[in-house]
Amino acid sequence: MINVIKTAIPDLLIIEPKVFGDERGYFMESWNQRDFDAAVRPLRFVQDNESKSRYGVLRGLHYQTGACSQGKLVRVVSGRVLDVAVDIRRGSPWFGQYVACELTGENHRQFFIPRGFAHGFVVLSEEAVFQYKCDYPYTPEAEGAIAWNDPALGIDWGIPEADILLSEKDKHHPLLAQATDLFDYSIDYYAE
Repeated sequence: MINVIKTAIPDLLIIEPKVFGDERGYFMESWNQRDFDAAVRPLRFVQDNESKSRYGVLRGLHYQTGACSQGKLVRVVSGRVLDVAVDIRRGSPWFGQYVACELTGENHRQFFIPRGFAHGFVVLSEEAVFQYKCDYPYTPEAEGAIAWNDPALGIDWGIPEADILLSEKDKHHPLLAQATDLFDYSIDYYAE
């Protein structure tokens, strides 16, 4: 059983699993194929990833291009992150807009980011363990990214810019207006 919360961009969804708690702790199904297919869309995830990061680490804004495009279902096991998805589908009514949501080990929320979006997150707590399912394997030659601090996007990451820690790679991504391998809103990237 899951509750699906719509966001300002219809394809981006927040998923709340049913959590059963008592004095011993809690139990929840973190993933159920049948429930997801019925509530969101039929989709096959092929890879699970996990990262552990400390406060201020920002990873993003990443995507994979073309036939290797990748949808994600993300969640936080412990800690707190601000998770962000940016619509990079040319022709979309929401092109260049983003949705941000806080994911925590306590709220158990998950964020579904379909193909056609750039994705990133920043750690708000002392550390965070972040897990995500991908519907296409990681493909280095298909990597794409846009700058986390693109002024045209205006993302408020929720922490002072001086506290943000980036990989060397994430320091050098193009602005959205300069990115070349974007998506086309008129194409269904899930069509077989």
